[in-house]
Amino acid sequence: MKLVKRISYFFVIPIFFLSLGIFIGVWGIRFFYPGSYPGRYSEVPADRADTSEVPENVAVTVSEETLCADTEYVLKETDILRNTSVETSWQIPHKYIGMTRERFLETMNLYAEHPPLSELERGFVGLEVLSFSREKVVVRMDYRYLQPSDGFYLAVCDNEVVVYLEDRSTIYINTGIALDSLPEKIQMQIMDMLSIPDEETLYDFLETYSS
Repeated sequence: MKLVKRISYFFVIPIFFLSLGIFIGVWGIRFFYPGSYPGRYSEVPADRADTSEVPENVAVTVSEETLCADTEYVLKETDILRNTSVETSWQIPHKYIGMTRERFLETMNLYAEHPPLSELERGFVGLEVLSFSREKVVVRMDYRYLQPSDGFYLAVCDNEVVVYLEDRSTIYINTGIALDSLPEKIQMQIMDMLSIPDEETLYDFLETYSS
């Protein structure tokens, strides 16, 4: 019986130390060389790596261009009757600073649709943005410059009284006076294009019937 126990101890003890050595060896490799053993310590695949840090040599894309205080504002005023133009360079108006291309185009379209009276009196007919960049903006303003006239004609357009020059085709003023707000007799005369002999008579009419 004692012999059996001695034989058992003879085999068990070496097996125990052998197993312990294997265990320590395996975990030692995983600890000191994590990339060489698959599992939780393996390297992350390149396509799944964290790319939150951008290298310094990578160019950063700049957002849409906007107008700034040093943007050159070029205005081309064109006489469409004579096919001539005058180009001037201005400092960008303060109200345009910070605008993107889209916002600037929207602003110009609104201006063309609802120009100030002073522009209409000069003969303004439209505009076009020729170029846009942070460095320079070019805008063309088209005019049909009004010529001195010996007489005028009152006519109606969309129920509004308009003043034509003597050629009966060039609009001199959009009066803003509704046709149906006038006496019936004058309405009939205007519908047949009422002749106004001079500027003084024209302005007397406008002062009388303008609201």
